[in-house]
Amino acid sequence: MAANAKAIVNTPLLQGLKQLVRSLHTDCARLSSFRSSREVQPLEQYPEVEVLHNPPEWKYVERLLPPRTVPQPVAKPAYPSGWKPQTATGQESGYFVARTKNHMLPVYLNTRFRGQRRLTIVRLIQGDIWALERDLRQVVEQSRNGKLCATRVNELSGQIHIHGDYVDLLREHLKSKGF
Repeated sequence: MAANAKAIVNTPLLQGLKQLVRSLHTDCARLSSFRSSREVQPLEQYPEVEVLHNPPEWKYVERLLPPRTVPQPVAKPAYPSGWKPQTATGQESGYFVARTKNHMLPVYLNTRFRGQRRLTIVRLIQGDIWALERDLRQVVEQSRNGKLCATRVNELSGQIHIHGDYVDLLREHLKSKGF
């Protein structure tokens, strides 16, 4: 029986299969971008390139590049999108909700558990966060016809979490207060 096993192992077909498997494991990966790429050639084989630091044509390229910062919006009496610039400073209310770098209100909707749990998150809060939480809870409870709503305040990160989808309601409320 041992002789039959040795005869099966030493067949030419099996030997060819072993060599193929060894070559697959020892050769460079054929589909990888690094190992299958050509080696770097001497610099003489590449074309000459002239690097210009400040040519007159550079102004045409700069026109196409995106700006480094978001520009300040142009002041208008009303905007077609309904956006309003920030007018409040937070002195009268004791708290301040800063705008994002794109000049938008930082009110977000967070959905979890396949859309079953919705949290409205207000971020970038400075000052008396508890007073803002009372005001926002009052606005949400008015919209719910007096039903209580659950809130969570994170003083360290300056965030308020309100259970439910109240993004539009809170954005309009904060815009009306000037934030």
